[in-house]
Amino acid sequence: MAGIKSWITDFDAVAAKVEEAEMMPDFIAEGIATEEEFEALCAEAVEAIEALELRNMLRGEEDKMGAIVDINAGAGGTEALDWASMLLRMYTRWCEAHGYKVKMLDYQAGDEVGVKSCTMEVEGEFAYGYLKSENGVHRMVRLSPFNANNKRQTTFASVAVTPAVDDSIEVVVNPAAVVWETFRSSGAGGQNVNKVETAARLRYSFTDEDTGEEVKYVIENQETRSQLMNKENAMRILRSKLYQYELNKRMAKSLAIEAEKKRIEWGSQIRSYVFDDRRVKDHRTGHQTSNVDAVMDGDLDAFIKSYLMQFGGQ
Repeated sequence: MAGIKSWITDFDAVAAKVEEAEMMPDFIAEGIATEEEFEALCAEAVEAIEALELRNMLRGEEDKMGAIVDINAGAGGTEALDWASMLLRMYTRWCEAHGYKVKMLDYQAGDEVGVKSCTMEVEGEFAYGYLKSENGVHRMVRLSPFNANNKRQTTFASVAVTPAVDDSIEVVVNPAAVVWETFRSSGAGGQNVNKVETAARLRYSFTDEDTGEEVKYVIENQETRSQLMNKENAMRILRSKLYQYELNKRMAKSLAIEAEKKRIEWGSQIRSYVFDDRRVKDHRTGHQTSNVDAVMDGDLDAFIKSYLMQFGGQ
């Protein structure tokens, strides 16, 4: 009831602003109001309508869930590893600015710099609804600090976002298809690190009944010093990925899904970050900005909003 009532309350508030704006020309003619007040009221009405529309774009069952974000370095060597770490920082800053809690579930550092791959969980209401706009390949162009001649270089990283499924969503996992492996945790830490096999690797495969395609998942977790806890976390991530897989199949019947299976290379990017030209452009919506620094500091709201307003309702 509370959820339905909030929609009605917000709609009534928007309707009241629009009605007041429609009456303003008469007030101006009578000298009761000014044109400046009219313009300000119109701006308020538009802002309220857009806020309600944006909320309407997040009405999917999965939108209100938390999110699991995978970042993987692509083509480009050292430059790609650095780019993946820059994306990790960008999303972490966005989460902090919006009050979301971030937990690092798995982190594979690059050989020299940056990140090979990482998996983080974003906890909070509607985290998936907002971050699903980031699904795809992200392309960076800049004068590379890793190139002796400071040449312009292009590199890629992929971002995959899935809903963080909780116990309220039923996902069937076939126990016979689960294969566990254990290995030693890497990185800085206490006495268990590099001595005891507390990290868990889960391998899971199944055949899609509709397409006949074999689907495989490999999930690693070294979040805690407890092997049991790491196995539980890996299983939770698997359930989230299986849920996303079913979501994608459902969506594919009515919508051409962004190609999640594209290789991380030329021509497959959803967004380009061109540092020397001071430009970030989303190729799906056409939205762009010249403030590259702000975007890399986590200012993604305009990109998220333009994506949701164009694709969210579908």
